[in-house]
Amino acid sequence: MARIVVIGAGLGAMAAAARLAVAGHRVTVYERAATYGGAVGRHERDGFAFDTGPGLLHLPAVYRDLFVKTGKEPLEECVTLTQVDPASRHVFADGTRVDLPNASRAGTVAALDAALGSGAGERWGDFLVRAREAWDHTRRPLLEEPLPADPAPLAREPYPALKAGLLRRPTTTLAQVGARELRDPRLAALLDAYAWSYGFDPATAPASAAVLPYMEQTFGSWYVAGGLRALADAVFERCRQRRVEFVFDTAVAEVLEKDGRAVGVRLAGGESVEADHVVSGAPVPALHPGGDAPRHQGVGTSRVTVCLALRGPREADAVHRTVVHAAGGRPTVTVLRPDEPALRPDDDHESVTVTATVRTAPEQDWEAFADRMAEAAGSAVPELRERLLWRHVRTPEDVRRDTGSAEVPGPALAGAEGRLLPADNRSPLPGLWFAGGWSQPGGGLAHAGMSGALVAGFIVEGAEFRGSR
Repeated sequence: MARIVVIGAGLGAMAAAARLAVAGHRVTVYERAATYGGAVGRHERDGFAFDTGPGLLHLPAVYRDLFVKTGKEPLEECVTLTQVDPASRHVFADGTRVDLPNASRAGTVAALDAALGSGAGERWGDFLVRAREAWDHTRRPLLEEPLPADPAPLAREPYPALKAGLLRRPTTTLAQVGARELRDPRLAALLDAYAWSYGFDPATAPASAAVLPYMEQTFGSWYVAGGLRALADAVFERCRQRRVEFVFDTAVAEVLEKDGRAVGVRLAGGESVEADHVVSGAPVPALHPGGDAPRHQGVGTSRVTVCLALRGPREADAVHRTVVHAAGGRPTVTVLRPDEPALRPDDDHESVTVTATVRTAPEQDWEAFADRMAEAAGSAVPELRERLLWRHVRTPEDVRRDTGSAEVPGPALAGAEGRLLPADNRSPLPGLWFAGGWSQPGGGLAHAGMSGALVAGFIVEGAEFRGSR
């Protein structure tokens, strides 16, 4: 039985902790905050509650596998999962609206044809066929396997872009895919919105980012009853059932090294804790002791979240998720309106969350930016201004406080000369491992869960571990 210290109580770190505890190891989690969940947070006030991190779950099979491998109760006995249908409503700059069904290729094609004109759905469907080819080439190496010792093959673009122009110039970015292959500014905006939702600028994101809409439209979008925070609650409880020890309000100041190997941690209060392995869920390269920092993904974006407390009931034909595309100086925003009694004081009120991706570098007047976000959200919520009781704005600095970094990591993407590959789960220092959104396979709820599985696999199975099956 090994002694294992886990730094941080985010979803990826807890996923690793639960698996390691089931394997018979003694696991202690040190979390600098007062609670668990990392980016999967909650804001509560006056009977209203809001998810302050992800609002929907994609690839729920990752957490089904976690619960199967760590206990008798499957995921569906611990949380209630519901497919969101329609998966999303899109409001384009010209006022056109379209509702896209959940995990239905034929339904999506029909909806786009009806809203955008004959042929629009076919172009989108043809694009998804090419996106599937990129997905098939990268799914295992980018999602289920450790990063290879030589990541050069993953630095090459896997998306089979259509050649365009007299000079047959190659397509290198997602924005070029939209312009050359979709040939409708609204379809291009639809594609761009998927990139922005994961933190990628479509003007610089590789064409391989086509896998993001493919993944969502193929495997669906799911809501966890009680909000996504309920998933963090369930994973935390599973850890406790497996006798994982949690120590909150306790920061780790340093990873201890001896004879070229991690041997424990030093807490901020000065206490040293010995360990056979250290699993860090902290942002890479934080806490890496000396030497060159591990390679890590840098997307340069964060999120602003506006929590809106509204008087008046949610209208009967409201949808769970609306993407309002940029127009007139307003940013693209995602408006989440779950029909969820647990998130509102009563049926005469509603909790609405509005999010936008922003660049981390420039200083901004976030309240003014939130004004523009709320104005955009008015296209999704009738009479929003008149119904507003109060709002709460969460900025990149709040993200930094909760997670250790203002930047929000994106999922691993091939191409882009390898710039969008996250850190290896194996630290350059033996005995130190990385789990969570900053390590393979990158950011997002499902990806964080997979990173925990990869780290546990390495520690339990050793060097022969080749990935999840």
